[in-house]
Amino acid sequence: MPSRENSIDKRDFRTRDAARPLLSQHDSAESSHRTSQDGSHAGSFFEQVAEGIQEQDRKRMRREVIRWASFAWAIVECLCAGSITAYSLYGHLFQTHLRYSQYRVNIISITAELAMYLPVPLFGFLCDRYGPAPLSISAGAVFGLGYLLAAFAYKSGPPPDIGTGDGHGWPFGVMVLAFVAVGMGTSGMYLSAVTTCAKNFGRGRHKGFALAMPIAAFGLSGMWQSQVGEKLLYETRPDGSRGDVDVHRYFLFLGCTLLGAGLIGGVALRVINEDEMIDEAVSELERSGLLEESDFFGRDSLENGTDYGTLPSDRHLSDEDAAEFQVRKQRARDSRRKKTALLNTETRRFLVDPTMWWLAAGFFLVTGPGEAFINNIGSILPTLYPAGTPADAIPTTAATHVSIVAVTSTAARILTGTLSDLLAPTPPRHPAHRRPGSATLSSSIPSLPIPATDPESRKPWYARPPTISRIAFLLAATLLLSAGQALLASGAVQQHGERLWLVSAAIGAGYGAAFSLVPIVIGAVWGVENFGTNWGVVAMVPAGGAAVWGAVFAAVYQAHAGVGEERGGGVGRGSGAEAEERMCYGIECYAVTFWGMAVSVWVACGMWAWAWRGPGGWKRMGVAV
Repeated sequence: MPSRENSIDKRDFRTRDAARPLLSQHDSAESSHRTSQDGSHAGSFFEQVAEGIQEQDRKRMRREVIRWASFAWAIVECLCAGSITAYSLYGHLFQTHLRYSQYRVNIISITAELAMYLPVPLFGFLCDRYGPAPLSISAGAVFGLGYLLAAFAYKSGPPPDIGTGDGHGWPFGVMVLAFVAVGMGTSGMYLSAVTTCAKNFGRGRHKGFALAMPIAAFGLSGMWQSQVGEKLLYETRPDGSRGDVDVHRYFLFLGCTLLGAGLIGGVALRVINEDEMIDEAVSELERSGLLEESDFFGRDSLENGTDYGTLPSDRHLSDEDAAEFQVRKQRARDSRRKKTALLNTETRRFLVDPTMWWLAAGFFLVTGPGEAFINNIGSILPTLYPAGTPADAIPTTAATHVSIVAVTSTAARILTGTLSDLLAPTPPRHPAHRRPGSATLSSSIPSLPIPATDPESRKPWYARPPTISRIAFLLAATLLLSAGQALLASGAVQQHGERLWLVSAAIGAGYGAAFSLVPIVIGAVWGVENFGTNWGVVAMVPAGGAAVWGAVFAAVYQAHAGVGEERGGGVGRGSGAEAEERMCYGIECYAVTFWGMAVSVWVACGMWAWAWRGPGGWKRMGVAV
């Protein structure tokens, strides 16, 4: 064992620096600097996170502001776009001032209806591909041109071909051309507004309300515009009292108003998050096997044949900027291809679906009678009383009933849209059950299990909230419409003009509900990605219905014009002037027409019930409608 003297102990090495701290002052300063630098880096990181969150919130807020601003202006546009619904306010003045026959008055309205409905698929296609703004601007320009042309055609007086020899105004064809422009402007402005709302709100809980509001505003436009014409833009009689609407000034007012609305809509109407909506729809179709990735990727021939977005050759970019530009250009190309492939696929699936044709056929049979009644209120009202009855003795006016139709139509659109959101069944979450597709998918749907991912589906039936299908609302509303037509055809209103409000209210409510619920059904069954095109195809069919029933009304009316009949109060050939011989009085002028309209609506109800509950219908395919 070594001695203590030979051992080494740390205390044997005491020096003058024995009291020196473990870290020198320099080392301590460096350590303190590193600590503060690390804290600075941590603070910078959290600041970046906070800034990123704030930036996301700002973007989200901007999107919401744009979404609701677009919604608000869509309502304003629709409040202006439905000017054609006030046709009854001045339609009868075409007979008295321009000396048009009832046939010519109906030709103008039918032509406007055709021009309003037939281009809708094309307008919807353009709206889906290029957005609502260009369509809104074009609609405003066409609107302004049409009403300005109609204003000066009316002011020019009767056309030369009226047969009396004193016609000196513009030809009848000019007025027809003017209303072709009015019809096209109506559909363009309406579709740009409604499509904007459908795409911005169509995947949310309140899609029915979001669609019902602009559609209701469209129906309301005829009311306020007819009141402006009757209360402000009127002619003054020799005794100083208020006369009929001054059609020339009224048309000028409409032309300027609608031109401004369309131009502002070119800035205000925007679709939010359309790329995300397209991506979700593409993913859904890929899962269901209805769309392949090769449909929109790998088209080298197309890429080599186009050079969209290429910068000028004298523009010098760094390698990083050039690479970033190429990436952005490729993303834009892929996005365009993906969107085009999706919309083409959606259009094909929509057109080959048999239930779509049942829906469209029923819409044809319902809207035609409604359009014919609205366009001919001014002609129906005098038929309720004997010839020679002064206007002051008739207890109501055409403008009043245009307003009644507008108010009830508006109320029905908002009510049915809101109730459908609250009471309609919730769609299943399985992607294959979302929309009807090809025949293969449709045939396999009944065998596919629907996963019970919704908490409501696990509850017993008596504990679930009540649901009412949108089709049930649609059937109830159209039956109400037919009740109004049957009431008028029965003669219950003859010589009782104060009862005509019942007919106007019933027809207005049913007509408005149909125009609200059918596009909501289309969005619920086939989605909103291709809504403009899909709704445009179905919205085209009222043109045929309006033409058919407008022609039937005119034929029945003209067949009894000038034919004296004591029971109906008709006018004899020798008892009136030539203008009176073009007018019809009595129940015979309209009874057959409106009985036929009621039957037409009943047939439509059967078609919709078949599309809903029949073999291969939406109920059987598991589509929540």
